Amino acid sequence: MTNVKQNLEQIQQRMQSASNRANRKLEDITLIAVTKEVSVNRTNEVIENRVMHLGENRPEGLKKKLDAISSDVQWHYIGSLQTRKVKSVINHIKYLHSLDRMSLADEIEKRATSTKDCFVQVNVSQEESKHGLPYDEVEAFIDQLHNHEKIRVIGLMTMAPNTEDDTIIRNVFQKLKQLQSKIAAKQIVNAPCTELSMGMSGDYEIAIEEGATFIRIGTALVGKEKEGIE
Repeated sequence: MTNVKQNLEQIQQRMQSASNRANRKLEDITLIAVTKEVSVNRTNEVIENRVMHLGENRPEGLKKKLDAISSDVQWHYIGSLQTRKVKSVINHIKYLHSLDRMSLADEIEKRATSTKDCFVQVNVSQEESKHGLPYDEVEAFIDQLHNHEKIRVIGLMTMAPNTEDDTIIRNVFQKLKQLQSKIAAKQIVNAPCTELSMGMSGDYEIAIEEGATFIRIGTALVGKEKEGIE
């Protein structure tokens, strides 16, 4: 059985090493435990180890955890969010990592009861299988959000391509960092864009070296236990 405590210790050590290589401070990087396919019991193990940022990618999975977990955690919605599911999700989360179209922004504006911290999802690698805005459409999209008072674009999010070529992965992360810096320099009131959500179990060290401020770790932390196994 996966030992969350031991996994977390190893991850934190690797995070520290990557931070040192990049001359960064470890405290500037937030670890999100992706609990989308694991049980409530396993999720509680994560919380017991003081990881308080949790990521879900389905409304049903989020609801199950919300109903069972009373701890004061920060919920991240990291999956593609259907417009018709916004109502059931948006007021239960702190962060949305998958803002990628105007219809979704409009529905968030309509349903949110407070301002939500959002990452614009960018398909840097241009893979058809991935969600996200094309790289060259991101700035215009953010400019169009100026009347959406319930949305604060705190940063950009991407997923690296499924490859073992570190050079390709690094290039994707570097491109997102460049775009984030360009948008941040505009000093847009509702889009400070200071954050970068990138890096998963297989590539979070590269992501940290290239400027990630939020990393999303599932399998390396919680294993492959499927939801429903208590």
